[in-house]
Amino acid sequence: MPRPFLAAAWRNLLMANYAIDPAILQPFVPCHTELDTFEGIHYVSLVGFLFENTRVRGLSLPYHRTFEEVNLRFYVRYRDGNEWKRGVVFMKEIVPRPLITFVANTVYGEKYATHPMRHEWKSGPEGLHVSYEWKVGKTWNYLRALAAAEPQMIQAGSAEEFITEHYWGYTFVNKACTGVYEVQHPKWRVHPVHRYEIECSTAALYGAAFAEPLAQAPRSVFLAEGSAIQVMPGAKMYAAKR
Repeated sequence: MPRPFLAAAWRNLLMANYAIDPAILQPFVPCHTELDTFEGIHYVSLVGFLFENTRVRGLSLPYHRTFEEVNLRFYVRYRDGNEWKRGVVFMKEIVPRPLITFVANTVYGEKYATHPMRHEWKSGPEGLHVSYEWKVGKTWNYLRALAAAEPQMIQAGSAEEFITEHYWGYTFVNKACTGVYEVQHPKWRVHPVHRYEIECSTAALYGAAFAEPLAQAPRSVFLAEGSAIQVMPGAKMYAAKR
């Protein structure tokens, strides 16, 4: 079995999930893959979480073990023989360290960007308060929620299962080439969210086409507790030459 390129823990994944017109996503769909849907709905998710105990090829770097990430992602699938490999495509992944951005963009062809970031977790009588913030220009964006203190098992066949059970990452290299890598982790439990607040400079970060969909109320917001994860070495898939 190949050695993972990256090992870490992902903690407290706060996920706001929006319905979106598939025509907006189609230009970003990597070759070999197709858009994935749940009950006919195409989803795009704004996700904030914390990396902990991060190691690259078994090594940890000072000041790069624990850090925030906020990403915007959508869902695709790839037919490998008789198996559908469901995965995500990232529009952009925001982190606070330039070295993380450089490594991810160089090794995996992702679209990382570096912005000032901060987070806060607080437990209280009402439940668990989770907040992720990222600065765009002079404006602090945020993804915040109050969630139930105790996590629950994800219901089989639910939208939460669809959103969390994607174990592959796909990147658009060019029209004839797709990058692919596997992310390994156990099934997650989720904390139901009681209330939330979202502020995002959508057009500046992701383009004007995403501004209207992300201005609408999300179809769901939930907090996944996360787990240890492993990101396996990447590969490339090429379109057949005609």
